[in-house]
Amino acid sequence: MKSSHGLTQNALLGIGLKMASVSVFVGMSSFIKAAGQLPPGQLVFFRSFFAIIPVLIYLAYQGELRAAIYTRRPFGHIARGVIGVCSMGLSFFALTRLPLPEAVTINYAQPLFVVMFSALFLGEVVRGYRWSAVIVGLVGVVIVSWPKLSLVSGGASLGSDELAGVIAAFCAAAVSAVAMLQVRSLVSTEKSAVIVIWFSLTASVVGLMTLPFGWKTPDMWQATFLVSAGFCGGIAQIFMTEAYRHAEASTVAPFEYTSIVLAIVVGYLVFEERPTVHIIVGGAIVIAAGIFIVWRERQLGIERRNARKAVSSQ
Repeated sequence: MKSSHGLTQNALLGIGLKMASVSVFVGMSSFIKAAGQLPPGQLVFFRSFFAIIPVLIYLAYQGELRAAIYTRRPFGHIARGVIGVCSMGLSFFALTRLPLPEAVTINYAQPLFVVMFSALFLGEVVRGYRWSAVIVGLVGVVIVSWPKLSLVSGGASLGSDELAGVIAAFCAAAVSAVAMLQVRSLVSTEKSAVIVIWFSLTASVVGLMTLPFGWKTPDMWQATFLVSAGFCGGIAQIFMTEAYRHAEASTVAPFEYTSIVLAIVVGYLVFEERPTVHIIVGGAIVIAAGIFIVWRERQLGIERRNARKAVSSQ
């Protein structure tokens, strides 16, 4: 059944679930930011450990709990988890030192790094269209970051909290791209539920291992924010999984970028962070580049399917 806009009911449901996922992920980031400057490893532990609870409930409801634990590639999951933890820790460090819209926007350099790394390390053919989108997207990230980067030319110390946050956010996007390439390898043999559970478990263990390096005892409000961030992370993961179950990735992926708008609204209303011209202009460029890459990937997928059909019909 189609709506008046030409989308099937399943596609509309998928888009709705994706929007819900994005909203809850922004909520998660807001809770992490509200918790204050706690050690990144401590933030990773709370975010990962308490995310397991809603995910396990969801899998039990789906009757997939036992299957979600079993894997033939434990070391692949552990490697993906360790790299993912590095990205998460850097991202959380950035969240506690940057305005929410900036931290979220810089994170969207990740798809640009995925394209670059796919070409450099996996030998994938990346032609001019996508390279152009990558360059334009990185220009957008530089525009968003420029007020902080200009601290260097102004003689500010590299120890500046905000400058350190920009560097951490940029590194988080790059490391996250490596984790995504690992996920690409895992999905060829592993179910989504297996990947989610193993990542959460690995991240919890790695985060807990940072305890000797100096955790801070959270007060009541910090503990509430940390646990809430964990639950939000798990719930958002469920919504995202269901979104891709009901609609094609190319249909729902562009709606990921609504998080930039939500981050601006939440940053203004909750943290009194006024959006700057750099965030608005740079964010728009990043969004446009990301959506173009999604569109181009969809076109290439259609071309590959048509080529396979042509070969099979001969």
